[in-house]
Amino acid sequence: AIVHQAFLALGTHYGKVYLLDVQGNITQKFDVSPVKINQISLDESGEHMGVCSEDGKVQVFGLYSAEEFHETFDCPIKIVAVHPHFVRSHFKQFVTGGKKLLLYERGWMNRWKPSVLHEGEGNIRNVKWRGHLIAWANNMGVKILDVISKQRITNVPRDDISLRPDMYPCSLCWKDNLTLIIGWGNSVKICSVKERHASEMRDLPNRYVEIVFQFDTEFYISGLAPLCDQLVILSYVKEISEKTEVECCARPRLDIVQPLPESCEEISSDALTVRGFQENECRDYHLEYSEGESLFYIISPRDVVVAKERDQDDHIDWLLEKKKYEEALMAAEISQKTIKKHKILDIGLAYINHLVEKGEYDLAARKCQKILGKNTELWEFEVYKFKEIGQLKAISRYLPRRDPVLKPLIYEMVLHEFLESDYEGFATLIKEWPGDLYNNTIIVQAVVDHLKKDPQNRTLLQTLAELYTYDQRYGRALEIYLTLRHKDVFQLIHKHNLFSSIRDKIVLLMDFDSEKAVDMLLDNEDKISIDRVVEELENRPELQHVYLHKLFKRDHHKGQRYHEKQISLYAEYDRPNLLPFLRDSTHCPLEKALEICQQRNFVEETVYLLSRMGNSRSALKMIMEELQDVDKAIEFAKEQDDGELWEDLILYSIDKPPFITGLLNNIGTHVDPILLIHRIKEGMEIPNLRDSLVKILQDYNLQILLREGCKKILVADSLSLLKKMHRTQMKGVLVDEENICESCLSPILPSDASKSFNVVVFHCRHMFHKECLPVSNTVSPVQFCNICSAKHRGPGSAILEMKK
Repeated sequence: AIVHQAFLALGTHYGKVYLLDVQGNITQKFDVSPVKINQISLDESGEHMGVCSEDGKVQVFGLYSAEEFHETFDCPIKIVAVHPHFVRSHFKQFVTGGKKLLLYERGWMNRWKPSVLHEGEGNIRNVKWRGHLIAWANNMGVKILDVISKQRITNVPRDDISLRPDMYPCSLCWKDNLTLIIGWGNSVKICSVKERHASEMRDLPNRYVEIVFQFDTEFYISGLAPLCDQLVILSYVKEISEKTEVECCARPRLDIVQPLPESCEEISSDALTVRGFQENECRDYHLEYSEGESLFYIISPRDVVVAKERDQDDHIDWLLEKKKYEEALMAAEISQKTIKKHKILDIGLAYINHLVEKGEYDLAARKCQKILGKNTELWEFEVYKFKEIGQLKAISRYLPRRDPVLKPLIYEMVLHEFLESDYEGFATLIKEWPGDLYNNTIIVQAVVDHLKKDPQNRTLLQTLAELYTYDQRYGRALEIYLTLRHKDVFQLIHKHNLFSSIRDKIVLLMDFDSEKAVDMLLDNEDKISIDRVVEELENRPELQHVYLHKLFKRDHHKGQRYHEKQISLYAEYDRPNLLPFLRDSTHCPLEKALEICQQRNFVEETVYLLSRMGNSRSALKMIMEELQDVDKAIEFAKEQDDGELWEDLILYSIDKPPFITGLLNNIGTHVDPILLIHRIKEGMEIPNLRDSLVKILQDYNLQILLREGCKKILVADSLSLLKKMHRTQMKGVLVDEENICESCLSPILPSDASKSFNVVVFHCRHMFHKECLPVSNTVSPVQFCNICSAKHRGPGSAILEMKK
């Protein structure tokens, strides 16, 4: 048998040659001989065929032309091979092999001339012609001949000579024009034909052969063929029968191996089932291949098996058969441009069905996003399918919300499912789904119906508020939010400008979150006035205080009409801030404040008010009598800086030793300590008197040192500035035609340089003609600048007088 891209040529034991298409249909039939066909050969074009038979007949003829050659030999011809380019006129050559290898060439007058290429080593067993190289096998080994030079390049001896060459024939195959693959017995050799360097020629052929790979196989080789950088090997297998323990023929194997320098790696292996394999021998199997389509033909006496390289469709078929849908889907996506048999969508739908059958509903729903994409019909079909099995919840999270959008009924169906069994899930969907996916009115009514059964359900109330918000019924939403004291109530008011709706709900807002409520009210005074807020909070003075306090912090003058009211509020709810309020407020009625503070016995506040009203002596007395805090009394006297207060403080403290100690420690810089010391009664025990006197002396010494230091600094600075002034006044002053007299405003220098002139220049850089200066009335010879004297910037004494 021989294979061409378009057909398969098959010879039989009865001398017939059949041409079959790739589907196995017979297209042509030739009666060549009454006996067995030994070999068929085709040129590369597939237009010429060579046939030899057991009775010695050789025919070379055109399949589509009348061209024909006949020859009958006196012995069986086992081999025939036509030139690969036989279709061309100058390549009309073919070889035959029996006991000799003969080359036939067409010459003058279309006569065929034979020549012996080789003989004497037994029968020729196989021939393969590629380009200008012929490889043949006989009983001794494999030879390669260069047809152009008629030189034999090499001899590759066979390894196992114990095997009968007629029972275990040699398999030859050209991978390309320079690479020959030899399989014989269980040995494989890959040979490369290379050019010999000119310096190595001598009497040797200009080419040589190098064996680049060599390895042994487990079984006997019946045929081989290249597959990219791998090999396809058809093996004849013998095995020991388990029943009879006798060696018998097994099914042939088709292996794909990766050649290595001294071994091979098995990539795949398949046992082939052919009819009558139990009686077949190694020589009964042949492997032919079609280079263009990667098709491999296994020929046995009764069957022809076609093997082709598995494509991605085959791989996907296998994955689907093994229920590996995830991998099948991935493989289809990667090879979507090359697959012909499968569609990604069909695989995806089968995957979803498989997951549903397994009960993996969430995963099935998640895969819908990727597989269904933007196909709304398929989405709706899958949703109804999930509804039938009671798993609408599983697919709800993955339903499309934008591009595409399904029918509103689909979303409403899912929402009703959640509303019946899962309020939290229902609320989540309402938050996540845009409101335009479903009919809002229908969903609102459904929620209202459920609230009739459970009116205090916070989840449903909050969800209803969100539905009202989307429906722009903000008033109803606000009522629910306030009832629930929900954190989003302030955001809702701001976002939708609902200030008109909260005028009568200020107390509720303040009860919910007074800080946020006050900030919002103060930020929007133009929408809700201060007076309105104060009026609303009249019955809740503690909230009224919070509002007015924050208003005062922002602006001391805005709420001035309520400052009197605030005195009572601070006294009642926030005494720590009462004194800062009294200090910062300029609108607070002091008499009212004093009355309240005295009623509540607020000493610090009363002291401040008395001092502010000018009654410092009463304030000091209160500090001494009520607080009995000498440090605070001294601090108060220092702030007022009033001699009479110090006198009152000394008089009050003179019979109280602890107070005297405090005065001695603190008044040294404000009052002469001698005044206090002279008034101390003899014999009075004063705590830490010695330390206090030492401190007075130290303070005095410190004052002396400070005065001396200040004096030194003053003198040094005065001297430095005097020197600087002197240096400045010693510098020259540029006088040119651009300067003018400040009195007559004419150029300071005369236009005629030969004329005499008299110019006065002051330190202030003002310039005058001598005659333009007024006559001084003083006896002092020093003149002063009239301009600077008039502007009170100093006398501006003259620094230079120029004459010519």
